Amino acid sequence: MTDPQLGLLMLCLIVVVIMMGFATAFTLMGLGIVFGFIAFYDPTQAWADNKIFALMVQRTYGAMTNDVLISIPLFVLMGYVMERGALVDKMFYSIQLAFRRVPAALAVATLIVCTFWGIASGLVGAVVVLMGVIAMNPMLRAGYDVKLASGVITAGGTLGILIPPSVMIIVYAAVAGQSVVKLYAAAMFPGFFLALLYLLYVLGWATLNPKIAPRLPEEQTRVPVPGWVERLQAAYSPNLLASLFKALFAPAEARDLEADGKRLGYGGIAFNFLVALVPLILAVITLGGTWWYVVIHKKTIDAPEAAGLQPLGGAVVEAAATDTGPSAAFYWWFGGIAIVLLLAVVRYYRRMDAARFTVLKLLSASVMPLGILTAIVLAVILFGITTATESAAVGAAGAFLLALQAGTLDWKRTKEAVFLTAKTTAMVCWLFVGSALFSAVFAILGGQGLVERWALSLNLTPLQFMILSQAIIFILGWPLEWTEILIIFVPIFLPLLKHYNIDPILWGCLVFVNLQAAFLSPPVAMSAYYLKGVSPPHVTLNQIFGGMMPYMLIVILCMVIMYMWPGMTLWLPNYLYGG
Repeated sequence: MTDPQLGLLMLCLIVVVIMMGFATAFTLMGLGIVFGFIAFYDPTQAWADNKIFALMVQRTYGAMTNDVLISIPLFVLMGYVMERGALVDKMFYSIQLAFRRVPAALAVATLIVCTFWGIASGLVGAVVVLMGVIAMNPMLRAGYDVKLASGVITAGGTLGILIPPSVMIIVYAAVAGQSVVKLYAAAMFPGFFLALLYLLYVLGWATLNPKIAPRLPEEQTRVPVPGWVERLQAAYSPNLLASLFKALFAPAEARDLEADGKRLGYGGIAFNFLVALVPLILAVITLGGTWWYVVIHKKTIDAPEAAGLQPLGGAVVEAAATDTGPSAAFYWWFGGIAIVLLLAVVRYYRRMDAARFTVLKLLSASVMPLGILTAIVLAVILFGITTATESAAVGAAGAFLLALQAGTLDWKRTKEAVFLTAKTTAMVCWLFVGSALFSAVFAILGGQGLVERWALSLNLTPLQFMILSQAIIFILGWPLEWTEILIIFVPIFLPLLKHYNIDPILWGCLVFVNLQAAFLSPPVAMSAYYLKGVSPPHVTLNQIFGGMMPYMLIVILCMVIMYMWPGMTLWLPNYLYGG
């Protein structure tokens, strides 16, 4: 048997052995040592002098000194602290009340919480299990179809591994030698776009077939309005914002109002007035900050005189003269989003009654702190203020502060979070050690070269290669998890991207979306098993599989749109960091 044939045998064996249930990391190392021993075998040397042992030490040291991997334990710790701190229960309740009039309100709230919580934690198993405990039984008691309920939880729970900050993106960056911050910027829009497609599917299905998601009874949609809010509204105006404003300047009638057994007072009225302005303040800050950074700040720092990186030649001056800032498409998109957001805020304030104000307070207490923390973590990465590792440290510290403020994190839960972080990090790092050894031996045997020659002999176009590579990864998602696919098989395709002139950032983001199917495709659909473990006994695994299948088609649709419209992926990293 020739060396390239040994390489292919090695590749086939790893799939078979993993499917048999052996530990992936140590299987990679074991096969790497065995086949590497054969590749380096020299009958004139003692077996202990075989070069495979030196290669293993070198690859292990290389994985240990990889700076990109340092951010993994910090992001994982951030997720586990939030999960153990039980910060999601109030969030689900407040979002459910906010969307109580929408078709399939519980399913919509579940998907939104899964997306939001997945972004903050990045842990698929934790999100699916937690939302299975919180949302599965309420949906089933409300008469929701089992497939709808299970599909929303399993598909929504996987979004956290796609939308930054994500461990999957860090792993791909280490494997492909790409910038973590560029990948974060590239994955931002596709991740939210996939969540939007999921949401549209749920709303469309529930609208066309209301039987699968009956409307909730009145007692489950009634907002618990405090008595002082109703009295304030009755004393001043039907619009509660106007009531709060009037109470600030005419507090005589509001002087005796009590909240939680304490007199509200002028300070309490002022505080609640600020709470009522939260959506408006956030809308203005978001739109103003985006406009300033993209149109004003970016143009200033991109000026050749300010850059100081290259001499002012004729070509540079000409480029500066013709640079008119963002393209017209930016103004159309930004203007459309700004108008929709402002109209929504205006409509909200014009109709702000006691119920809307109460929901706003619940959202402010449960969603805003976590949302602000997540936005800060992403912003400091994308704007280059900190590295990915430093931002992960900020996120982990912020998670501890939020859990301590909520009073839900004790010593026992802290130890559990730290232990689970160590366990997950050790798994990822050992995978890197095993994969580094496996890929080195595979290349030495000539397996990598054989695959490349085979792919080039097909004379594929870039589109055909893109379809072939993504189809192979999609099929591998059925028996394997994302970690094995990223670490074992993705490196096989990476050297071919340059030949086909395919951007590794775009290809990587397509892989990220594609690997959502690894969590949703039987027989190794881990999301299904996570959910089954916390579901009522009458919910079968086949029902959960059936609920996940439509979302696999949505994943494929998202990939097609991403390929046809590459700007959705590449615009933000190119704008922030250059092409």
